[in-house]
Amino acid sequence: MKKILVANRGEIALRVMRTARKMGIKTVAIYSTVDRAAPHVRYADEAVHIGENPSSESYLNGERIVKEALNLNVDGIHPGYGFLSENASFAELVEKNGMIFIGPKAESIRVMGDKLAAKDAVKAYDIPMVPGIDEAVTDPKKAEKIAAEIGYPVLIKAAAGGGGKGMRIVERPEDLAQQMERAISEALSAFGDGSVFIEKYVSSPRHIEFQVLADNFGNTIHLFERECSVQRRHQKVVEEAPSALLTPEIRSKMGEAAINVARSCGYRSAGTVEFLMDADLNFYFLEMNTRLQVEHPVTECITGLDLVEQQIRIARGETLDIRPENLEISGHAIELRVYAEDSYNDFLPNVGELSVYKRPEGEGVRLDDGYEEGMEIPIYYDPMISKLITYGDTREEAIQGMVQAIDEYLIKGVETTLPFGRFVMNHEAFRSGAFDTHFVSKYYAPEKLLEERNQEMEVAARLALKLYLDERRKLKTCS
Repeated sequence: MKKILVANRGEIALRVMRTARKMGIKTVAIYSTVDRAAPHVRYADEAVHIGENPSSESYLNGERIVKEALNLNVDGIHPGYGFLSENASFAELVEKNGMIFIGPKAESIRVMGDKLAAKDAVKAYDIPMVPGIDEAVTDPKKAEKIAAEIGYPVLIKAAAGGGGKGMRIVERPEDLAQQMERAISEALSAFGDGSVFIEKYVSSPRHIEFQVLADNFGNTIHLFERECSVQRRHQKVVEEAPSALLTPEIRSKMGEAAINVARSCGYRSAGTVEFLMDADLNFYFLEMNTRLQVEHPVTECITGLDLVEQQIRIARGETLDIRPENLEISGHAIELRVYAEDSYNDFLPNVGELSVYKRPEGEGVRLDDGYEEGMEIPIYYDPMISKLITYGDTREEAIQGMVQAIDEYLIKGVETTLPFGRFVMNHEAFRSGAFDTHFVSKYYAPEKLLEERNQEMEVAARLALKLYLDERRKLKTCS
């Protein structure tokens, strides 16, 4: 593999390209009109304009991407995450045109992309599942009967869903029909598929996922877990590795279950198996993400492995040479997703120009970003600016490193999730490890953060006024 096209943008495009360059592989960037001067475009060996700003006309235009890749004699295509990364038809199109899709087989993507098909695939491996129905439901009367059997509260979920879309928690029977209608409508709008199913809602859950690697020769391993329980709108914001919750025994059981999930669909490449864990430390299979995860850097920090390099090696037919007995967790890593969102106003998108952009530096600090000072955060794509990662010998060191890195990370022109990250790192529930996916609803008080920010601004204003008056007095004395 001498040349790969990265079918993505921003920080993940740069992330993939850096590893490719390290491996002596040429890279091709694609870009929409608004991204024409983006860092990933300048970094690549070649770049091609793929279409106008809307994703549907650029980064989601699989046929155009494949056509440009063929024109540039590309050997393989890396999809990153998001956009076409979990599109089975795109993976097939790439392979059909004689190029390598740097990811799993299309059939694996297809099976694991449908939550009901995924549940069916893993049945033979005796993997714990959340109690529920393994078929799509559209009839409210049937749904009421199922929910009564399972017991409230229940969770309505889109079969083709992800990112919290098409998902509704129902506490009472009288709310079921209305919430089901909303879930179906949202699933249809987001995924083009209104299929939903019902399962028991796990109260006070932890969201824990396992990184897996599998080659084309049946070798499958896991690279330990990531804790992803700090979320807003069912989407992750803070991730860490390892989890402060797992014992070696539970880690071993969950790791083996993750490997079996991968085997159930003939998986290859890097993937992630997600679990829910209840208050009694029972775990249940949730879903498999058939791509590189946003939070993969924390796994790289604690294992010393480059997951993109492993993806490329597997894609070009190499045997996985990592032995499970040689793997061990080294230290602790935490990642904060830095979004252009207003932490003080329900995390609403807050796009605009980065008038000031100063990166944090220092030992144990890693920043994966795709922006520079003066650039605009476009409205067309996910508003993530960067991923801030800190690493330490202990969890406490990683947390303290994150607090310091947040303080040193200067972003002006847009509101970001940096204040929220600071709140999380300083909260006793997070520091103690006694938190779950309800962290935001339980503890987050944006009005308190706003009050603290206003106090800081008032102190800064008073200090500036004092310095100004002192300077005037000095000038009067000199004259």
